[in-house]
Amino acid sequence: MSDSVVAVGEQTAAGVTLLGKNSDRQAGECQAFVQFPEANHPPQAMQDCTHISIPQVAETYRVMGHSPWWGWGFEHGVNEYAVAIGCHRIFSNETIEAAPGLIGMDLVRLGLERGRSAREALEIIAGLIEKHGQGGPSFAPDADGDHNAFLLADPSESWLLETSNRRWAARRCTLDAVSNHHVIGSDWEFGSRDLVEFARLSGSWPRSSRLDVAVAYRNGAVGALTSEGRRRRSSELLLKASGRHEVSTLQRLLRDHLDGGSAWPGDSTPDEERHYTLCAHSEPLHWTTASLVAPLPRKRRSPWPVWISFGTPCTGIFLPVYLSGVIPAVLARGGEEPSSDSAWWTFKRLQDAASRDPERTTPIVRAGWAEFEDQLESARLVAEETARGAAAAGERDRAAQDVTEFMDWAASAALDRAEMLRSRIQ
Repeated sequence: MSDSVVAVGEQTAAGVTLLGKNSDRQAGECQAFVQFPEANHPPQAMQDCTHISIPQVAETYRVMGHSPWWGWGFEHGVNEYAVAIGCHRIFSNETIEAAPGLIGMDLVRLGLERGRSAREALEIIAGLIEKHGQGGPSFAPDADGDHNAFLLADPSESWLLETSNRRWAARRCTLDAVSNHHVIGSDWEFGSRDLVEFARLSGSWPRSSRLDVAVAYRNGAVGALTSEGRRRRSSELLLKASGRHEVSTLQRLLRDHLDGGSAWPGDSTPDEERHYTLCAHSEPLHWTTASLVAPLPRKRRSPWPVWISFGTPCTGIFLPVYLSGVIPAVLARGGEEPSSDSAWWTFKRLQDAASRDPERTTPIVRAGWAEFEDQLESARLVAEETARGAAAAGERDRAAQDVTEFMDWAASAALDRAEMLRSRIQ
């Protein structure tokens, strides 16, 4: 599952693009935050993705993102050109191809490694879908493949890309929310060459008027209760703060539990729409396991931060990370089994403790994080200013070391605080 929001330009307080995303997956599925450098590749090189190998390109860009422990790709991430992408499982009325192909997370990472703008990344992802298809499990090992939607953003614009097997459609976004169903209507701007013809030949769009993609391709019997309410809620919160969005407003949105605020009420049932909140706590496959808020400024004075969270954001904290430094190993570690040297599993233990009595424990956790957030923000501003001074003096290695040391401190301090808060609420 997953929910994303984007605000571009005048929709934000600082005039920058902001993209936020919750990755909702199986409750115990570790999603480490990993980083890969830019690289040059020899002719005829191949890239091993999750289920298939595809031809590599000559140059790939520096990237970082949340990646489930078993996969090659990203649920969401950013690259050195301030392109951010997130993927969402959506449900088409077409039968999914049986042959293995690229999964949504593969396509996120490939788009980031190869695209210098949101539009370029969109065209890369669309071309890969047409050539290789979408197939192979992206949840349980024996599950079918998925159709996917992608929200792509850069400092200038944002695009929504929706797919159905090897067909796709895209439109621009300025203030928009994405969940787990097709929403592009007749407002699509461009699409695959057979998008309209296939819909007419299959009988899903027997009209002569302009194609409505959602009407023609959406499987209306799947995901309505879980995703439509979440998209209405995120759209409502986006509109309330229109023109004033900043990193903190998107963080609050990703923590949202309707009337419970950031505290999960825990008293709903799967038959109720209110059970499926933006910060997800609903078994078995709809549980927020990682989050990201990415400001994408036009003028990127290195270093520029991206904010990430592990587990449910209502019980955790958003940490600033930087592509210009080296991500702490504790953020990048984590496998199938719990481990003490993994940030994801540390925050999962805190989440589990808070979930036993969320209405009592969440305010305690949030108050404990608020004190630390003040310390973190002060330290962040000092570290960034120091790094910029080093960069201005031509000392790029020193600037990278400055933000690396800050990230090491922030990660260590946050994990210590998470363990302290867990002991406080148990």
